[in-house]
Amino acid sequence: MIRIGILGDIGSGKSYVAKSFGYPVFNADYEVSKLYKKDKKIFNKLNKKLPKYISTFPIDKNEVVKAIVANKVNLKKIITIVHLEIRKALKFFLKRNRNKKIVILDIPLLLENRINNKNDILVFVDSKKAEIEKRLIKRVNFNRKLINKFKKIQFTSAYKKRKSNFIIKNNFKKKSLNKSIKKMLNEIL
Repeated sequence: MIRIGILGDIGSGKSYVAKSFGYPVFNADYEVSKLYKKDKKIFNKLNKKLPKYISTFPIDKNEVVKAIVANKVNLKKIITIVHLEIRKALKFFLKRNRNKKIVILDIPLLLENRINNKNDILVFVDSKKAEIEKRLIKRVNFNRKLINKFKKIQFTSAYKKRKSNFIIKNNFKKKSLNKSIKKMLNEIL
């Protein structure tokens, strides 16, 4: 099984690119969202560590955002609790898809949390800053402070680019993206 890890800035279109490959995708953001909605154990752990912020189940994302924006230590607490469950979900995903030729890992902190293997093929999604900004502002839950907090715990784009095997220019046009992906897959397979 070939593991392809998708890297890039917040709002660069990593999930869009990941889905465009046409192979099974492990989307960490989706998994976190599922935990917040369905996992009472996660709620209890977060409520115990951050009772001032996390008080309702299913976990309200706005409560999480307030906790993160209020104090940088809170983000670390949340990551510590949630990260373990995401690793379990990833393990299950990999086991379930072990017979697939390729799987795509759409995990925002792939390198930072050392989730990648040394044999993973890393793909950096490169998008224009102005395009990213336009897309971020359109998000329903757009919060500049939150985005800045996440950027602070991420490696720089330059570092991620250096670590990547491939760079895909994402202009958010399906045709050119598919062409880039096809070219890349021809090199890999």
